[in-house]
Amino acid sequence: MTQPAPTLLQMMRQLIGTASISSVSPEFDQSNRDVIDLMANWLNTLGFTVEVLPLASQPHKANLIATLGKGPGGLVLSGHTDTVPYDEGQWNNDPFKLTEADNRLYGLGTSDMKGFFALAIEAARHYQATDMRQPLIILATADEESSMDGAKELVRLGRPKARYAVIGEPTGLRPIHMHKGIIMEAVHVHGHSGHSSNPALGANALEGMHKVLGDLLAWRDELQAQHIDHRFAVPVPTLNLGHIHGGDNPNRICGHCELHFDLRPLPGMDLGDLRHDLDKRLTGLLAGSALRAERQSLIDGTDPMHTPVDSAIVQAAERLTGHPAEAVAFCTEGPYLNALGMDSIILGPGDIAQAHQPDEYLALDRIQPTVDLLQQLIERFCIQPQR
Repeated sequence: MTQPAPTLLQMMRQLIGTASISSVSPEFDQSNRDVIDLMANWLNTLGFTVEVLPLASQPHKANLIATLGKGPGGLVLSGHTDTVPYDEGQWNNDPFKLTEADNRLYGLGTSDMKGFFALAIEAARHYQATDMRQPLIILATADEESSMDGAKELVRLGRPKARYAVIGEPTGLRPIHMHKGIIMEAVHVHGHSGHSSNPALGANALEGMHKVLGDLLAWRDELQAQHIDHRFAVPVPTLNLGHIHGGDNPNRICGHCELHFDLRPLPGMDLGDLRHDLDKRLTGLLAGSALRAERQSLIDGTDPMHTPVDSAIVQAAERLTGHPAEAVAFCTEGPYLNALGMDSIILGPGDIAQAHQPDEYLALDRIQPTVDLLQQLIERFCIQPQR
């Protein structure tokens, strides 16, 4: 006998209780398959056609595509199944136990963003495939918090095919139609170590990195003068110097120095062009010296996202929420879904201030409004798509 899908709180409890951390540090990185399998079972019970798609790059992780109804077009409700690592000892609640207190639900992933899946499934559970004039797709991905390999795999496969997408990242139920992109780069300055009593015995990589730092800050000023978009709270591209290490002892000339930084470009700025400009600057900066600088990309990078305000999904979200579409600085999987031919918005019940924080929570008063909103979007784009 088929077991009914769990209640909303039961689903949320099981999602939060199932660890699925992704990290660029192998000691923290975990599979997301247990979360995917939970959702696959629930959605299969609700009549969805369910596909679990292991990643080619990481077969122990997977994406899920669950479809209710048939045909072209339709609506995707999308999210990522992974969380960031947590700060052990800084939580007042067990991060893997859903805890209700102070009109909040505490737990790792409640806001960012496992909680969205429970709400999306709750919104979808009252519909049958025969209700759908265009399909409803629930999409769950792997590794958004680290490599974006799940989203990249979808683009490689060319799936899913749909017309519109809602990504349930934490936005406080305010629609987002634009966000910045991101690249993370390393600069290595190679010199030659030697005894510090005589500078001629080596080539100091730290001194070379001093020039690199100055040039990066000058480049940042140039980019911020050339690219301004006042729809963003921070209306210019940002460049953050995040990590530096060089040398090993005060009495040795530093032979190698390494810098890590991120750059968050505005829509319209091309990641490849930025890296080309950076390489050109680095090549000329230390020319004629005994030092050499090279750049290494730490991640592939995520493009900026821009869905036009006249898109039907943006206009519907603005009307239903009562908020104009906004722009944010953080990245999502939106550009990848847009690359698949969808108009995508970011719209979820959590708050970005809760993301990646100890005692992450989802406010109880966001739950029913989110379910109602998602059902209205399902009605608009799946059941009455020609309206």
